[in-house]
Amino acid sequence: MKRVYTWAAKPSERTVTVASLRQGKGSRKWTQVTANSQDEAVAAEEAGLDMIICNSANAERVRSANTKQFLTAALGITNFPTEADILREAFRALDLGADAVMTARSMDIVRALAKEDIPVMGHLGLVPRKSTWTDGLRAIGKTGIEAFELYRKFKRLEEAGGVLVEAEVIPGPVMAEISKRTGLITVSLGSGGGGDVDYLFMEDICGDSPNPPRHARAFGNLAALRERMHAERVAALESFRDAAADGRFPGEAEIAGMDQPEMDSFLDMLEKDSS
Repeated sequence: MKRVYTWAAKPSERTVTVASLRQGKGSRKWTQVTANSQDEAVAAEEAGLDMIICNSANAERVRSANTKQFLTAALGITNFPTEADILREAFRALDLGADAVMTARSMDIVRALAKEDIPVMGHLGLVPRKSTWTDGLRAIGKTGIEAFELYRKFKRLEEAGGVLVEAEVIPGPVMAEISKRTGLITVSLGSGGGGDVDYLFMEDICGDSPNPPRHARAFGNLAALRERMHAERVAALESFRDAAADGRFPGEAEIAGMDQPEMDSFLDMLEKDSS
């Protein structure tokens, strides 16, 4: 555990830092998972993962529940259109306890953030929101030319001041070769084991996704638990309905009683009032 000060000048501890990630590049592997609720943040910490990533809108609730893990706040592409908007949101997330920000925007945006010493995670490979440029949702770097152009994008991100990169759905051998040739901390999402960080979404890991992507693997089955919870909820509601209809609810145990002398006094007062 590393002792640090947050961007809000509060003493804290972190599982990893930018410096330790850089020092360990190529010699060890880290893990990252999404966490956008307090429950997810607590689970990620208890499970001993190294890093978490959340939507920047959820940074406060996530950090309030998990104070140790390296947290990246993702800045929505369309939520913060101008450079000023992005800087404002980045500093807001950092003030709430984030350690880095993620953006899939231009190299100019990366440079603007990096100028302020903000650790930036870029997003290369398949960027789903930009998939019209890649002719749909597909692996990026399937040909030699495309793989080399992708490599050049990694180098441009590094030159712009990026520190980490979400590398999404890149052929495994291509990812491995690029990762060896860049100083960026490569966060592999569907890009094989050749990156520095293995990354999956919380719902995919936990088996809570109706349409998981090919690169995901479910290590749990929350969907089945949710189905059982739904069935149990419906059964409980039906039982309540039936018990209320036939007089079994409420029963004596659920009704406040009254001493008989006090009840008699009350009835006597009612009788006098109505006469």
